[in-house]
Amino acid sequence: MPNYISNTSCLIVLDNIDMLFILKELYRSIIITPEVAKEFEKPIPEWIKVKDVDDKKYLKLLNTFIDLGEASVIALAFEIEDAVLIIDDLKARKLVSKLDVKLTGTLGVIVNARKKQIIHSLEDILYKLKKAGFRISNELENEILKYDGL
Repeated sequence: MPNYISNTSCLIVLDNIDMLFILKELYRSIIITPEVAKEFEKPIPEWIKVKDVDDKKYLKLLNTFIDLGEASVIALAFEIEDAVLIIDDLKARKLVSKLDVKLTGTLGVIVNARKKQIIHSLEDILYKLKKAGFRISNELENEILKYDGL
């Protein structure tokens, strides 16, 4: 099973809509960095493992292009076998795609949760996400809603 490494945005938005459990149900455990834990600003559940980045120089280099939280999870992905990053930030996603690292985002997580019947309505989740300040284009929302009839 892949090792899922999450950035802060997915944790915050799912926590804000009381759906953080989705990550546990899907992946059993996820990994974050101390930088992400600090940004999350809440107690970390026991099923979330906090791991430091060993290569601080690589972390520092990445941090010149993107925020520290994103930089730390990308750096960690190179240190952990079979890593999949959960990142929403567009700039970080573009960088990750150039680095040939597996990637998903909060929306990918909820679609996967729907496919595995952990949640029963993407429409309800999308409504809650938008109400909590998560931005999504109408086009992408319509694309995601195609999975609601599973």
